[in-house]
Amino acid sequence: MMSNNEFKARRPAVLQTRRFLIFSALLAAAFTVGSVQGAEGWKPVDPPMLTRWAKDVDPSAPLPEYPRPQLTRNEWQNLNGLWNYAVVKQGAKQPNNWDGRILVPFGIESSLSGVKRAFKPDEVLFYQRDITIPENWAGQRIILHFGAVDYASEVYVNGKRVGGHEGGYNPFSFDITDYISGTGIQSLVVKVTDGTSSVGKPRGKQTLRPDGIMYTPTSGIWQTVWLEPVAEGAIEDLHILPDLKEGCVTVNADLYGNAAGEIKVTVGGQSMTGAAGKNIYFPINNPILWSPENPHLYDMTVEVIRDGKVVDKVGTYFGMRSIELAEVDGVQRLLLNGEPCFMFGPLDQGFWPDGVYTAPTDEALRFDLEITKKFGFNMTRKHIKVEPARWYYYADKLGLLVWQDMPSVNSYDPPNPRPEIDRAAYVEQIKATVDNLENHPSIVMWVVFNESQGKHDVVKLTKLTRKLDPSRLVNEDSGGQDNGYLGVGDVADFHPYPAPRAFDVPDHVAFVLGEYGGIGLKFGNNNPWQSKGWGYTTTANSEELENLYAQFAGKLRQYRDENGLCAAVYTQITDVEIEINGLLTYDRQLKVDPEMIAKANRFEWVGPVYTSLVPSSDKADVEYEYTFQKPGSDWMKANADTRNWEKGLGGFGFDTHGRTGTEWHTSDIWIRRTFKMPMLNSKQLENLAINLFHDDSVEIWLNGELILEKDRWVTDYTPIRLSDAAKKALKQGKENVIAIHCHQDFGGQYIDFGLGVLDPNR
Repeated sequence: MMSNNEFKARRPAVLQTRRFLIFSALLAAAFTVGSVQGAEGWKPVDPPMLTRWAKDVDPSAPLPEYPRPQLTRNEWQNLNGLWNYAVVKQGAKQPNNWDGRILVPFGIESSLSGVKRAFKPDEVLFYQRDITIPENWAGQRIILHFGAVDYASEVYVNGKRVGGHEGGYNPFSFDITDYISGTGIQSLVVKVTDGTSSVGKPRGKQTLRPDGIMYTPTSGIWQTVWLEPVAEGAIEDLHILPDLKEGCVTVNADLYGNAAGEIKVTVGGQSMTGAAGKNIYFPINNPILWSPENPHLYDMTVEVIRDGKVVDKVGTYFGMRSIELAEVDGVQRLLLNGEPCFMFGPLDQGFWPDGVYTAPTDEALRFDLEITKKFGFNMTRKHIKVEPARWYYYADKLGLLVWQDMPSVNSYDPPNPRPEIDRAAYVEQIKATVDNLENHPSIVMWVVFNESQGKHDVVKLTKLTRKLDPSRLVNEDSGGQDNGYLGVGDVADFHPYPAPRAFDVPDHVAFVLGEYGGIGLKFGNNNPWQSKGWGYTTTANSEELENLYAQFAGKLRQYRDENGLCAAVYTQITDVEIEINGLLTYDRQLKVDPEMIAKANRFEWVGPVYTSLVPSSDKADVEYEYTFQKPGSDWMKANADTRNWEKGLGGFGFDTHGRTGTEWHTSDIWIRRTFKMPMLNSKQLENLAINLFHDDSVEIWLNGELILEKDRWVTDYTPIRLSDAAKKALKQGKENVIAIHCHQDFGGQYIDFGLGVLDPNR
């Protein structure tokens, strides 16, 4: 997502609340912090907002679910819970005394960690807890797993260094067998450093100075930590690749220590064997294809056989589906299972007001995907973050296509000077992400870069990603095409805001909109960020948001049919801190009626029907009075002295957006127009709307009464239902004076209006 200024500077300037039932569960009242208290006095610290799942966090066993659904074993031990912690300056030794207790796996900056403190680049975070090795694990290898730790970590068992890891987004593990003392209690210490924006390493949307499109960072352990006993030479990793053309699924098993062994694969009661490290081509006759409409998953077991005995057995699953780019009727299309598929989904950033990077519970993690499906989307773009494995499992299970971003290196809020990009770290992250997520049928596209964030070596890294995974599509740069499309990806991806629009693209790639929308709505009163909240355009209520959303969807349908548009990503599924452009609030309350959004997403509804009564400049020659010089304080009154004002045709602006009757290039314009309003019946009056094209912010007076104020901009005429106060100011059957002040911040500019009636039957 582009910074506010960048978006508008690079785009061309184009350009009463309906009551409905919102599910009571989604509008559950916020609870007091004191009600969320558990073991040893743990409680959320100074939460800016609490989601409804925070009350379900059990400090003795947070996130207790098995963390790796694609490689399951029966024996394991969850290490989430309260750990000792201490923060010291870099160079200091491991402390003997602890600062307190921290709830793993919530980052130290989060409320749910029970700590909530800033973590500085020159600090070191130590974690400590005792672990107990069960007696029945004796004789096996003990593997210590970390879902993710941000950023650099070192692990010590019983005072001895086991190893280290760098990278904040992907899982890693250590064999700690040789460091433990038999069974029973052992000491585990994890040492963490995190430079966030002070070093040029992958960090996504994290910043030490949250603002705009950059948010609160996460440092330390933020995904599940767990222990697992395995046999010598057990399965370490699986590589599963469906092949519809050959009618099979390919399975390849990596064993710990590169051990040899016979591999037995079983699907649906049928089995095949092969060697470890070699491809096993398992036939799938008459496959049931995985798709958003029918997300069928095949269960599979994989066993290691040595000396005639089964020494290891894991459970997994896969989906039979294909994804490709192909020409259909002269246009490059995205094909799912050989058929064109219009991919439509929201931008999903994966931030939480109470857990920051970590969802409070597994139910909360799943909710974001469930509500995405309920909105009628078939895809989601995971934006500059890698989620825990269970998130992708739910995408597989529920049937959501996933565009997976690589978390960016440098971003939009650099310290001065910006640190050099750590190219090696980005290469390692790409490799780790592809290896980590390669088996999920839901993932159909890798996004190498987002806009200009940390953009470097585009051709090299796009080719690397394709080499690592030739079975999926690769997006070289979502939204960076204005800086030059290099032609090595499968799609040309643009980010117009707020309204979608068409672009010309090279013949060999598909045309997609990786972001658009960003319709803002301040909703509710429990968001402390909301006073500074912003969207790419603003709405006053849910109906207005839904109407504009549907209007944008209608443009997508047009561009799909006329310009070959293959996919679109709406910004965004939830508010995030001061961004208020979600379909849900930051704490996951609905802002809109899901069925209305679903109808728009199915292109069954493309916005309200508007009938003009007082024409706008795109419908007729309309004369205004105008001035570029700030007028006196009574300029908006009906009888104001405007003898020194000029006269000209609307609309006012430049660059041919809408219909430009008069050029406007200054920062401000004041316009007035006299019109006669016909007599209205009660139904017309109830549904009266102003058809407004404003770029940027506007103040509107009707017969001297202030009736509307709007921030930001729109890129087309947008009908907005008039308030009761505005209707009261209107003189039916008589002449009326409308006065408008429009202020231009940057980029293009335009102002015009009309009046008409909205069809109440949406």
